Amino acid sequence: MSLSIIVAAATNNVIGRNDSLPWRLSSDLRRFKSLTMGHHLIMGRKTFDSISRLLPGRKTIIMTRSQEFQIEGALIANTLSQAIEQAKSDPECFVVGGAEIYKQAIPLAQKIYLTRVNQAVTGDTYLPEIPWEQFEMTSAENIPADEKNEYATTFQVYRKKAVAP
Repeated sequence: MSLSIIVAAATNNVIGRNDSLPWRLSSDLRRFKSLTMGHHLIMGRKTFDSISRLLPGRKTIIMTRSQEFQIEGALIANTLSQAIEQAKSDPECFVVGGAEIYKQAIPLAQKIYLTRVNQAVTGDTYLPEIPWEQFEMTSAENIPADEKNEYATTFQVYRKKAVAP
């Protein structure tokens, strides 16, 4: 099983504002759906609350410290290792937020799907520090701003570099 991070971040690394996305990017939502369809999604409870529903065609694993938290149709994990264990049958599992879950997943991620929003925006949630020297960019696609995409973006894919023996 491969663990991947999927995230949209502004040039100042803002990923959220008031428990929601600080932009409207139709192309990013289509990319997210296309990449994650049929896979497991690992997310924190606050991220789940901001989405407020299970996403169709995907298996949702919600991470929470609460021992009582339950959502019909979702898997619940108290740790990232529990969440990964629940997704072990999936060839690629996606960590979809929030910031604390990203922070825990970065050292374990083999791939990062980054939508770089080519604009600094105001927000209250930031992408944690990523050791970019451990990753190499394998693709980048520029998407212009238009009536359905508030900002120009760049879809980037990074793969963890092989560690020399």
